[in-house]
Amino acid sequence: MTSSLKTFLLVSLYISASLLSFSSQSAEYAMPWELTTQSGAVISSEQYKGKPVILHFWATWCPYCKKLQPTLVELQKKYQAQGIELVAISFHADNDAFPQDELKKRGYSFLTAVQGEDVAKQYDVKGTPTTFFINKNNEIIFKTSSSSKDDPRFGLAIQEIIK
Repeated sequence: MTSSLKTFLLVSLYISASLLSFSSQSAEYAMPWELTTQSGAVISSEQYKGKPVILHFWATWCPYCKKLQPTLVELQKKYQAQGIELVAISFHADNDAFPQDELKKRGYSFLTAVQGEDVAKQYDVKGTPTTFFINKNNEIIFKTSSSSKDDPRFGLAIQEIIK
């Protein structure tokens, strides 16, 4: 057996075990929230009821968020036929920050709520980025602070939330 095959098998086993251990715990449900967008429109968890959701907590100044966002957008596009929704909540923004404008500058069109400090506390978010993968039944399947575009757990979490 080659060393690269051994490494692949070990990584696959680790990933499977981490997702299995998470999903074998009693279900943790995503809490309801309601915020506004930069333009003042109301956005809430109710809009995504019954849909698989990637809920991304971020800040405009966060370099790790900037690194992760292309991966999240790619996942949303890849699985859009399965109804995946990508929604973001910006928090701890600089006073002169305009989060939706910042996303647009980066070439993204996914929606972001602003001033999400209370919701971040509610979700026990300790830093940015923090991303939740939530299934159609509103169960949190996976929570991560990873910003690695190559993190294979993202794909596995997607497979779980679209079931």
